[in-house]
Amino acid sequence: MNNYPNFKNFNNYTNPSINTMNMYNMQDTTYKSQYIMPDYNTNDKDNSLYDAYNGFIRGNMFKNLYDPYKIKVPYDVKPMNEQAELLTSIDALGFAMIDLDLYLDIYPNDNTMLNTFNQYREQKENLIKEYENKYGPITLNSASLKSYPWAWDDMPWPWDN
Repeated sequence: MNNYPNFKNFNNYTNPSINTMNMYNMQDTTYKSQYIMPDYNTNDKDNSLYDAYNGFIRGNMFKNLYDPYKIKVPYDVKPMNEQAELLTSIDALGFAMIDLDLYLDIYPNDNTMLNTFNQYREQKENLIKEYENKYGPITLNSASLKSYPWAWDDMPWPWDN
């Protein structure tokens, strides 16, 4: 019983053009053609990646899944100083890790992507250490905050430069 006639309840919605008997059979090609599913092409191994920065500005690490939509050329982030450059690199590596983490949730046995994820993780950890040595703590769980007096407010704030 639907009390809201204009509201589509997708749990109860059935499309007559879809064969519901084969709807959940992943080998059936009609399922993939009727629904938009990320296809990482695990059979073709065409999972070429952008580098961390280019994936960051595009919002997608996978070249075969990138769709520019309305912006044909992504906005190029140009840091104004060394501190901003380190932060941009940390953000780009963090984004790459999240995108690869989503991929690894679906394909946990892809050793190549797991190695790439771990390389990005190590690079990010090294950049965070470098940033904290130069500019102070970046997060509240930073190792540099274990000292007395508390070091959170010792360094200049970004707007003080």
